[in-house]
Amino acid sequence: MKLGFIGCGVMANAMMGGIIKNGILKPEEIIGADPSEEARTRTKETNGIHVTDDNIELIENVDYLFFTIKPQYYADMISGIKDHIRKDQVILSIGAGRTLDYLAEQFDHKPVKIVRVMPNTPAQAGEGMAAACPNEYVTDEEAQQALKILSAFGKAAILPEDLFDIVTGISGSGPAYVFMFIEALADAAVHGGMQRKDAYVFAAQTVYGSAKMVLETGKHPGELKDMVCSPAGTTIEGVRVLEEKNFRSAVFECVRAGSEKSKAMRENK
Repeated sequence: MKLGFIGCGVMANAMMGGIIKNGILKPEEIIGADPSEEARTRTKETNGIHVTDDNIELIENVDYLFFTIKPQYYADMISGIKDHIRKDQVILSIGAGRTLDYLAEQFDHKPVKIVRVMPNTPAQAGEGMAAACPNEYVTDEEAQQALKILSAFGKAAILPEDLFDIVTGISGSGPAYVFMFIEALADAAVHGGMQRKDAYVFAAQTVYGSAKMVLETGKHPGELKDMVCSPAGTTIEGVRVLEEKNFRSAVFECVRAGSEKSKAMRENK
Protein backbone atom coordinates (compact mmCIF):
# COMPACT_ATOMS: atom_id res chain seq x y z
CA MET A 1 0.00 0.00 0.00
CA LYS A 2 1.16 3.52 -0.78
CA LEU A 3 -0.14 6.65 0.91
CA GLY A 4 -0.21 10.23 -0.33
CA PHE A 5 -0.74 13.64 1.26
CA ILE A 6 -1.91 16.65 -0.73
CA GLY A 7 -0.63 19.34 1.59
CA CYS A 8 2.52 19.06 3.70
CA GLY A 9 1.69 21.27 6.66
CA VAL A 10 2.06 20.66 10.39
CA MET A 11 -0.84 18.22 10.69
CA ALA A 12 0.24 16.24 7.63
CA ASN A 13 3.77 15.89 8.99
CA ALA A 14 2.44 14.78 12.37
CA MET A 15 0.39 12.10 10.65
CA MET A 16 3.30 10.96 8.50
CA GLY A 17 5.57 10.79 11.54
CA GLY A 18 3.10 8.64 13.47
CA ILE A 19 2.54 6.29 10.55
CA ILE A 20 6.28 5.79 10.07
CA LYS A 21 7.12 5.57 13.77
CA ASN A 22 4.47 2.92 14.38
CA GLY A 23 5.55 0.80 11.42
CA ILE A 24 2.32 1.17 9.45
CA LEU A 25 4.29 2.23 6.39
CA LYS A 26 7.91 2.92 5.49
CA PRO A 27 9.02 6.40 4.33
CA GLU A 28 9.40 5.14 0.76
CA GLU A 29 5.71 4.16 0.79
CA ILE A 30 4.55 7.73 1.47
CA ILE A 31 4.44 10.67 -0.94
CA GLY A 32 3.70 14.30 -0.17
CA ALA A 33 2.66 17.08 -2.54
CA ASP A 34 2.77 20.80 -1.83
CA PRO A 35 3.27 23.92 -3.99
CA SER A 36 5.58 25.38 -1.33
CA GLU A 37 9.25 24.47 -1.73
CA GLU A 38 9.79 25.26 1.94
CA ALA A 39 7.04 22.84 2.99
CA ARG A 40 8.39 20.12 0.70
CA THR A 41 11.94 20.54 2.02
CA ARG A 42 10.79 20.49 5.64
CA THR A 43 8.71 17.38 5.04
CA LYS A 44 11.50 15.53 3.27
CA GLU A 45 13.98 16.40 6.03
CA THR A 46 11.53 15.52 8.82
CA ASN A 47 10.07 12.27 7.52
CA GLY A 48 12.35 11.18 4.68
CA ILE A 49 9.54 10.72 2.16
CA HIS A 50 9.38 11.53 -1.53
CA VAL A 51 7.88 14.99 -2.19
CA THR A 52 6.60 16.70 -5.30
CA ASP A 53 4.82 19.84 -6.41
CA ASP A 54 2.65 17.79 -8.79
CA ASN A 55 -0.65 16.49 -7.38
CA ILE A 56 -1.18 14.27 -10.42
CA GLU A 57 2.18 12.56 -9.97
CA LEU A 58 1.18 11.79 -6.40
CA ILE A 59 -2.27 10.47 -7.31
CA GLU A 60 -0.88 8.12 -9.93
CA ASN A 61 1.34 6.43 -7.32
CA VAL A 62 -0.83 5.99 -4.21
CA ASP A 63 -3.71 3.84 -2.97
CA TYR A 64 -4.88 5.97 -0.03
CA LEU A 65 -4.86 9.75 -0.28
CA PHE A 66 -5.12 12.40 2.45
CA PHE A 67 -6.46 15.86 1.70
CA THR A 68 -4.50 17.95 4.21
CA ILE A 69 -4.95 21.45 2.84
CA LYS A 70 -7.13 24.28 4.15
CA PRO A 71 -10.85 23.78 3.35
CA GLN A 72 -11.08 26.98 1.30
CA TYR A 73 -8.70 25.46 -1.26
CA TYR A 74 -10.67 22.23 -1.73
CA ALA A 75 -12.74 23.29 -4.74
CA ASP A 76 -9.76 24.37 -6.86
CA MET A 77 -7.65 21.39 -5.78
CA ILE A 78 -10.36 18.82 -6.52
CA SER A 79 -11.13 20.47 -9.85
CA GLY A 80 -7.54 19.80 -10.89
CA ILE A 81 -7.39 16.15 -9.81
CA LYS A 82 -10.91 14.71 -10.12
CA ASP A 83 -10.38 13.24 -13.57
CA HIS A 84 -7.27 11.38 -12.35
CA ILE A 85 -8.75 9.66 -9.28
CA ARG A 86 -9.03 5.88 -9.73
CA LYS A 87 -12.06 3.88 -8.64
CA ASP A 88 -9.90 1.78 -6.28
CA GLN A 89 -8.37 4.76 -4.46
CA VAL A 90 -9.58 5.84 -1.02
CA ILE A 91 -9.57 9.53 -0.10
CA LEU A 92 -9.31 10.64 3.53
CA SER A 93 -10.47 14.25 3.86
CA ILE A 94 -9.73 16.26 7.01
CA GLY A 95 -11.21 19.57 5.82
CA ALA A 96 -13.40 21.08 8.54
CA GLY A 97 -16.96 21.60 7.35
CA ARG A 98 -16.38 19.76 4.07
CA THR A 99 -19.15 17.17 4.24
CA LEU A 100 -19.46 13.98 2.22
CA ASP A 101 -22.23 15.65 0.19
CA TYR A 102 -19.96 18.61 -0.53
CA LEU A 103 -17.14 16.31 -1.61
CA ALA A 104 -19.47 14.23 -3.79
CA GLU A 105 -20.60 17.43 -5.51
CA GLN A 106 -17.00 18.48 -6.15
CA PHE A 107 -16.36 15.08 -7.76
CA ASP A 108 -19.48 15.45 -9.93
CA HIS A 109 -21.15 12.63 -7.96
CA LYS A 110 -18.85 10.00 -9.43
CA PRO A 111 -18.37 6.78 -7.38
CA VAL A 112 -15.33 8.03 -5.47
CA LYS A 113 -14.34 6.32 -2.21
CA ILE A 114 -14.17 9.01 0.51
CA VAL A 115 -13.69 8.87 4.26
CA ARG A 116 -14.42 12.14 6.02
CA VAL A 117 -12.08 12.57 9.00
CA MET A 118 -12.07 14.98 11.92
CA PRO A 119 -8.68 14.79 13.67
CA ASN A 120 -7.32 17.10 16.37
CA THR A 121 -4.03 18.79 17.14
CA PRO A 122 -2.76 16.29 19.78
CA ALA A 123 -2.02 14.12 16.73
CA GLN A 124 1.20 16.16 16.68
CA ALA A 125 2.16 14.39 19.92
CA GLY A 126 0.92 10.99 18.75
CA GLU A 127 -2.15 11.26 21.00
CA GLY A 128 -4.83 12.51 18.65
CA MET A 129 -8.50 11.61 18.55
CA ALA A 130 -10.06 11.22 15.12
CA ALA A 131 -13.62 10.55 14.00
CA ALA A 132 -14.08 8.89 10.61
CA CYS A 133 -17.15 8.51 8.41
CA PRO A 134 -16.86 6.54 5.14
CA ASN A 135 -19.23 7.07 2.24
CA GLU A 136 -21.22 4.27 0.60
CA TYR A 137 -18.43 3.34 -1.81
CA VAL A 138 -15.87 2.48 0.89
CA THR A 139 -15.79 -1.22 1.78
CA ASP A 140 -15.61 -2.45 5.39
CA GLU A 141 -12.06 -3.63 4.77
CA GLU A 142 -11.05 -0.21 3.42
CA ALA A 143 -12.70 1.53 6.36
CA GLN A 144 -10.74 -0.65 8.79
CA GLN A 145 -7.52 0.13 6.92
CA ALA A 146 -8.34 3.83 7.22
CA LEU A 147 -8.80 3.40 10.99
CA LYS A 148 -5.45 1.60 11.19
CA ILE A 149 -3.77 4.55 9.46
CA LEU A 150 -5.52 7.10 11.71
CA SER A 151 -4.68 5.10 14.85
CA ALA A 152 -0.97 5.52 14.09
CA PHE A 153 -1.11 9.00 15.65
CA GLY A 154 -3.69 8.46 18.39
CA LYS A 155 -7.12 6.87 18.59
CA ALA A 156 -9.80 6.71 15.91
CA ALA A 157 -13.42 5.62 15.69
CA ILE A 158 -16.09 5.46 13.02
CA LEU A 159 -19.03 7.77 13.78
CA PRO A 160 -22.05 8.89 11.75
CA GLU A 161 -21.51 12.19 9.99
CA ASP A 162 -24.35 13.88 11.88
CA LEU A 163 -22.16 13.73 15.01
CA PHE A 164 -19.25 15.62 13.42
CA ASP A 165 -20.38 18.99 14.76
CA ILE A 166 -20.27 17.66 18.33
CA VAL A 167 -16.93 15.99 17.55
CA THR A 168 -15.70 19.46 16.60
CA GLY A 169 -16.97 20.79 19.93
CA ILE A 170 -15.41 18.13 22.14
CA SER A 171 -12.22 16.88 20.47
CA GLY A 172 -11.61 19.36 17.66
CA SER A 173 -11.84 22.45 19.87
CA GLY A 174 -11.37 20.62 23.18
CA PRO A 175 -7.57 20.84 23.29
CA ALA A 176 -7.85 24.64 23.56
CA TYR A 177 -10.07 24.29 26.63
CA VAL A 178 -7.68 21.78 28.17
CA PHE A 179 -4.73 24.11 27.51
CA MET A 180 -6.63 26.90 29.26
CA PHE A 181 -7.26 24.61 32.24
CA ILE A 182 -3.57 23.67 32.40
CA GLU A 183 -2.62 27.32 32.20
CA ALA A 184 -5.06 28.19 35.00
CA LEU A 185 -3.72 25.37 37.22
CA ALA A 186 -0.18 26.58 36.59
CA ASP A 187 -1.06 30.23 37.28
CA ALA A 188 -2.57 29.18 40.61
CA ALA A 189 0.59 27.24 41.41
CA VAL A 190 2.73 30.28 40.59
CA HIS A 191 0.52 32.38 42.84
CA GLY A 192 1.25 29.86 45.56
CA GLY A 193 5.02 30.25 45.10
CA MET A 194 5.97 27.57 42.55
CA GLN A 195 8.36 28.39 39.67
CA ARG A 196 6.43 28.68 36.39
CA LYS A 197 8.45 26.03 34.56
CA ASP A 198 7.70 23.58 37.37
CA ALA A 199 4.05 24.67 37.50
CA TYR A 200 3.49 23.80 33.83
CA VAL A 201 5.00 20.34 34.32
CA PHE A 202 2.92 19.63 37.43
CA ALA A 203 -0.28 20.89 35.79
CA ALA A 204 0.22 19.16 32.42
CA GLN A 205 1.29 15.84 33.94
CA THR A 206 -1.70 15.93 36.29
CA VAL A 207 -4.08 16.34 33.35
CA TYR A 208 -2.25 13.72 31.28
CA GLY A 209 -2.21 11.18 34.11
CA SER A 210 -5.85 11.77 34.98
CA ALA A 211 -6.92 11.29 31.36
CA LYS A 212 -4.87 8.09 31.17
CA MET A 213 -6.66 6.76 34.27
CA VAL A 214 -10.04 7.30 32.61
CA LEU A 215 -8.94 5.47 29.47
CA GLU A 216 -7.08 2.62 31.14
CA THR A 217 -9.29 1.84 34.14
CA GLY A 218 -12.62 2.11 32.33
CA LYS A 219 -14.07 3.65 35.47
CA HIS A 220 -16.60 6.48 35.38
CA PRO A 221 -14.88 9.88 35.79
CA GLY A 222 -17.19 10.58 38.73
CA GLU A 223 -15.97 7.42 40.48
CA LEU A 224 -12.34 8.44 39.95
CA LYS A 225 -13.14 11.92 41.26
CA ASP A 226 -14.74 10.43 44.37
CA MET A 227 -11.59 8.38 45.00
CA VAL A 228 -9.62 11.62 45.40
CA CYS A 229 -12.19 13.36 47.61
CA SER A 230 -11.57 12.48 51.24
CA PRO A 231 -14.26 13.53 53.76
CA ALA A 232 -13.77 17.16 54.84
CA GLY A 233 -10.53 17.21 52.80
CA THR A 234 -8.81 19.62 50.46
CA THR A 235 -10.12 18.15 47.22
CA ILE A 236 -13.81 18.20 48.10
CA GLU A 237 -13.34 21.82 49.18
CA GLY A 238 -11.98 22.61 45.73
CA VAL A 239 -14.84 20.68 44.12
CA ARG A 240 -17.29 22.77 46.15
CA VAL A 241 -15.80 25.96 44.70
CA LEU A 242 -15.90 24.59 41.13
CA GLU A 243 -19.57 23.71 41.58
CA GLU A 244 -20.23 27.15 43.07
CA LYS A 245 -18.60 28.74 40.01
CA ASN A 246 -20.63 26.58 37.60
CA PHE A 247 -17.54 24.83 36.26
CA ARG A 248 -19.44 21.93 34.70
CA SER A 249 -22.07 24.19 33.19
CA ALA A 250 -19.36 26.42 31.68
CA VAL A 251 -17.68 23.40 30.05
CA PHE A 252 -21.05 22.11 28.84
CA GLU A 253 -21.89 25.47 27.27
CA CYS A 254 -18.49 25.99 25.64
CA VAL A 255 -18.68 22.58 23.92
CA ARG A 256 -22.25 23.34 22.87
CA ALA A 257 -21.22 26.75 21.52
CA GLY A 258 -18.38 25.25 19.50
CA SER A 259 -20.68 22.60 18.07
CA GLU A 260 -23.31 25.19 17.12
CA LYS A 261 -20.64 27.35 15.47
CA SER A 262 -19.44 24.34 13.48
CA LYS A 263 -22.99 23.69 12.31
CA ALA A 264 -23.49 27.33 11.32
CA MET A 265 -20.21 27.42 9.38
CA ARG A 266 -21.12 24.21 7.56
CA GLU A 267 -24.56 25.51 6.61
CA ASN A 268 -23.30 28.96 5.52
CA LYS A 269 -20.12 27.98 3.69
